[in-house]
Amino acid sequence: MTELSRLGAREAANLIAEGGLGVAELVEACLARIEAREPQVRAWTYLDAETARAQARDCDAKGPRPPLYGVPIGIKDIIDTADMPTAYGSPIYADHRPAADADCVARIRAAGGIVLGKTVTTEFAFRHPNGQTRNPHDPGHTPGGSSSGSAAAVADFMVPLALGTQTGGSIIRPASYCGVYGYKPTFDTFGIRGVRALAPGLDTLGHFARNVDDLALLASVLSTRLPADVPPWRGAPPRVGLAPMPDWSSAEAETVNAVRSAAARLEAEGARVAELTPPERFRQLGAAHKTIMHAEALRELAFEFERHAEGLSAELMEILQRAAAIPAASYLDALALAQACRGEVEVLFAGNDVLLAPSATGAAPAGLGHTGDPVFNAVWTLLHLPCLTIPYAQGPRGLPVGVQLIGRPRRDVQLLSAAKWIAARLDLRPAA
Repeated sequence: MTELSRLGAREAANLIAEGGLGVAELVEACLARIEAREPQVRAWTYLDAETARAQARDCDAKGPRPPLYGVPIGIKDIIDTADMPTAYGSPIYADHRPAADADCVARIRAAGGIVLGKTVTTEFAFRHPNGQTRNPHDPGHTPGGSSSGSAAAVADFMVPLALGTQTGGSIIRPASYCGVYGYKPTFDTFGIRGVRALAPGLDTLGHFARNVDDLALLASVLSTRLPADVPPWRGAPPRVGLAPMPDWSSAEAETVNAVRSAAARLEAEGARVAELTPPERFRQLGAAHKTIMHAEALRELAFEFERHAEGLSAELMEILQRAAAIPAASYLDALALAQACRGEVEVLFAGNDVLLAPSATGAAPAGLGHTGDPVFNAVWTLLHLPCLTIPYAQGPRGLPVGVQLIGRPRRDVQLLSAAKWIAARLDLRPAA
């Protein structure tokens, strides 16, 4: 039965609609997988098996209601659920029960999806690990963060889909570390009412899956602007810009090899690959992102900082104390730079359909005390661009290494279409 948990979301939904698979059967398979693997992976902070079983029986009795009918899903624990605790990765909110579902959760339920439970997040989706989720490929290594549990649960075949959020690199990086597909859409594509804010100018809801088609399926539920079916890439192969931004000096050999190998593979398949020379001011975006994120985090966590400091990790307290010293002028300058660069982003896409860049500095680092460096994600998040990571290579320790695709703002459908074309030609292979 646990083999059914390996079904993708679209494949499972189609089988259910055709009468070839019962919802209760699928849910039971996912729960069996969780029972077998959760002691090692620790992806979940709350699991409601009995409610999921009851919903599955109800689904089987009523019959299919597309598009997500009967598909199990995990929800990152900074996203409100009315029938489950939402602790935001903090002991301050242990057993907190929101009054309503977040918009994204309500949409998933209306589309027939079954919420199995809440997945582990770092503290307030910042840096400090909470729950000690392990990488499914090697429990001695981090799964990344802040969407730790969501990435691990999808990678370990516990659920075919899971929600995450990204303020710096919290979708793309853990997807790369865990060897799954991760999608961060254009900023504000998905509604974030009921998603705990960290830095509202950056926070973006996204999700994890095991193929591009499943990313699109859930995206169509979360936004009426996006189609459920990825349109085929038309005409000549995609034009790909190799994006050395930020500087690749922090990239490990496995990441450099993966990106260069992917570029060569795409060229061999007929794609045109050209290296970019970004405008000089774009080199300052990494520092601007940090300033904006920290300043806005201090504002969003003011209550906790002032009234519940004893419940915050020492790491978060130190960051917030430093944030309190950021001059207002520095924050305003960072906002102005970000806005100016967003206005010039077309320079990066001149002659290119998508950009190709590292998903992370390397494979997942050893240890569980940190979740990795978001240096190769923060700039694209600040620019509000849609991003997608494709599992591609393996590092020297056998851990996954992804490559990142970046699209034009509001051109998410084009990004998904190009990603499907590219993914079909970048089957998992060791980096050269």
